[in-house]
Amino acid sequence: MIILQLNKKDFEYDLYSLIRAFYPGTEVTVLYGEEETEDTYTLRIQLAYSDDAIRIRMENGDRQLISEETEAVDYPGDRKETKNRLKYRLYRMLERCTGQSLPWGTLTGIRPTKIPMAFLEEGKKPAWIAQYMRETYLTSPEKTALGISIAVREREILKDIPYENGYSLYVGIPFCPSICLYCSFSSSPISVWEDRVDAYLDALCQEIAFGAEEYAGRTLSTIYIGGGTPTTLNPAQLERLLSEIEGHFPLENVKEYTVEAGRPDSITREKLEVLRRHPVTRISVNPQTMNQETLDLIGRRHTVEQTKEAFLLARELGFDNINMDLIVGLPGEAYPQVERTMQEIAALGPDSLTVHSLALKRATRLNLFKDQYRELSFVNSSQIMDMTAEYARRAGMFPYYLYRQKNMAGNFENVGYAAPGKEGLYNILIMEEKQSILALGAGASTKIVAAADRIDRIENVKDIKSYIERIDEMIERKRQGLQKYGK
Repeated sequence: MIILQLNKKDFEYDLYSLIRAFYPGTEVTVLYGEEETEDTYTLRIQLAYSDDAIRIRMENGDRQLISEETEAVDYPGDRKETKNRLKYRLYRMLERCTGQSLPWGTLTGIRPTKIPMAFLEEGKKPAWIAQYMRETYLTSPEKTALGISIAVREREILKDIPYENGYSLYVGIPFCPSICLYCSFSSSPISVWEDRVDAYLDALCQEIAFGAEEYAGRTLSTIYIGGGTPTTLNPAQLERLLSEIEGHFPLENVKEYTVEAGRPDSITREKLEVLRRHPVTRISVNPQTMNQETLDLIGRRHTVEQTKEAFLLARELGFDNINMDLIVGLPGEAYPQVERTMQEIAALGPDSLTVHSLALKRATRLNLFKDQYRELSFVNSSQIMDMTAEYARRAGMFPYYLYRQKNMAGNFENVGYAAPGKEGLYNILIMEEKQSILALGAGASTKIVAAADRIDRIENVKDIKSYIERIDEMIERKRQGLQKYGK
């Protein structure tokens, strides 16, 4: 266990996240003031804030001093500068203590591309931005270049998207064929809820009608139907949902209409034919891995062959913008297994590919029952990430969006690659937070992008039963939120 002890509550989450990045899988306990713990610890990091300096002291489990440094700051005057310099100093101390560095340096947030994007919009040149990021955040040359190149590409892709008068629509279907070992999303097995799916759609349709009325007169840019797995709906239910959306929302300015088909075991010819009858422009067929042993282990109840069959069926029916997702760092997978997946995906030839680094979140079964999986290895490395990037490049796909999550394998990132013109617009918009997103369904979180870079959220309950029974309350919650925050 590691102790982080502060003389006052400030910046503790940033410091906690940075320590966890250096010591993945190690428990970090935060204490304040003179609090003590009876638990044994391997490392204690103490911070003392004063008006003009911050003192950082590191000691081992025997209370022997490892390192002690003082950083002069204007505290609490310039909080941003104080935070950057504090994290810089702690990073250097942890770097010496562990003998390792982190690819993203001191950056612990989930949207690192927002930093170069903001500077580009101020007119700064990429070379200046690169130097600033390396010196301020200690990002590696490779990650610095990746972040800036993606920000440049995002600006070009989004140049015609209206921000102030525009919005995107998210519709959530919180059902899946089964729940994967690593999943922390708000989804439930369709077998448990099969007799209540229509009741869920009844409630969702009420919220769709309300949302369309509230946003009338604004420009709808993108639609994204996600989950869960939207194709757990049967063909009639899928037809009903799409018809309801298209009957209420104007589609003449929609640049992208995505349905995340997702799990291959939920995809049928009849369901794909329903999607083809509607103006859906983009779908996903997500294998996560093309190694059958891993699929069986993580609870993906489909085969590698089913993935191939679903993809080829979608191509046969005329879908020309198909995304595939995979996860690096799955249990038991190292370089050879990931390369096998990349070879299989390259042979299929998707239009875009999202490479996720496994994030072991607290709510996942993999974490809740970790004692059962203690012998499994979770491997990610710069060599593996570079290999996936090279396969994408050979396939004519380029990185176009990026985000990070807490507790990611190898402290890396999730990267979206796409052929030119096949980029996922909604993916960029939700990451860069430049346009409001009206989100409908259980667990959906509406984002209102306000002035001065403020993001306000209006959240629906995650529990499906509560969403159905409290739909009037959800609509009223949204009504009040939109009146308070705008749209």
